[in-house]
Amino acid sequence: MIDTQILSALPQWSPEPEQAPAPVLVFDACQIGVVLRAVLFVELAVGVVLLFGSQGLLDWLQRLSLVTGATLPGVLAWLLLCCGCKRMLARRGLAFQYLLPTLLGAAMGLYGCALLAWTGLLLNPPWLASAVSGLVLAAVLVTGLLLRAKGRTPAHTAARLSDLQSRIRPHFLFNTLNSAIALVRAEPAKAEALLADLSDLFRHGLREQGDAVTLADEIMLAQRYLAIEAVRFGERLQLEWSLDPLADAAKLPPLLLQPLVENAVRHGVEPSQHGAVVRISTQRRSDSVVIKVSNTVPAGAGPAGAGLALRNVRERLALLHDVQGRFQCGSKDGVFVVRLEVPL
Repeated sequence: MIDTQILSALPQWSPEPEQAPAPVLVFDACQIGVVLRAVLFVELAVGVVLLFGSQGLLDWLQRLSLVTGATLPGVLAWLLLCCGCKRMLARRGLAFQYLLPTLLGAAMGLYGCALLAWTGLLLNPPWLASAVSGLVLAAVLVTGLLLRAKGRTPAHTAARLSDLQSRIRPHFLFNTLNSAIALVRAEPAKAEALLADLSDLFRHGLREQGDAVTLADEIMLAQRYLAIEAVRFGERLQLEWSLDPLADAAKLPPLLLQPLVENAVRHGVEPSQHGAVVRISTQRRSDSVVIKVSNTVPAGAGPAGAGLALRNVRERLALLHDVQGRFQCGSKDGVFVVRLEVPL
């Protein structure tokens, strides 16, 4: 029979108090992706409408250049105002977040019409048509951004990131464990130290870390993994590091860098009797950070870069940073390079 005093001494679980929901912003006009989508949408809409009254390509281009001189400043002013008001909008309900940008669109339509009237390009300014056009364009644009935001809610994004990371973790565990097994068989004297490092590596790499970690954390994880592989491959694995401390604060999805260095070892070092050079570099450039992982490719090796790891990295980078996260990969002069660029 279980002693009730022991049971009473055990910590009891109690549900955490519910927290008030955090303010939700339908769209953030300060993001580059939103700016690009807004400008392209308005230009496309204006270009299509002007086709109906144009007499030919030259006439359409002339009309488009004239109207663009009014719409582009209006769109940029609308984006600046929405960006400046985003804190206030986040504290309001969905209806207000929809209504205010729409009314601002009407005001920007009048602003664009006033610009053309002031420069003398319009003798009889269509004030009402400009206001209605700005209102309709803003309403359609906000609706599109709202629908896009529903597919990119924090819960949806977190679930998608978790799904993608769950695909990487077993792959990471399997390959790292294989490295440890190979070392235990070849050099038992080093097995104990390696398994201790491996335990630290798993503890860091397989824990729940949220949606983003710092580049410094990812570099530390990659260094531990490559240290294990260096023991396995010896002089065949030649490492070159070029790390910029100013880039360490950049945010990345968890386990983004490790699959890239694993690919470099798998496709560069493992198939070659002479080994390969693996280079990892980071560099801060103004308000962005460039990360490169490259490896020399053995002669006669098949094409690399079509597997799970690179597709996974590309998709997780887009989920976290949208158009501000850039991914490139390819081979040149016997070197396979993966280049990432993320905002700082």
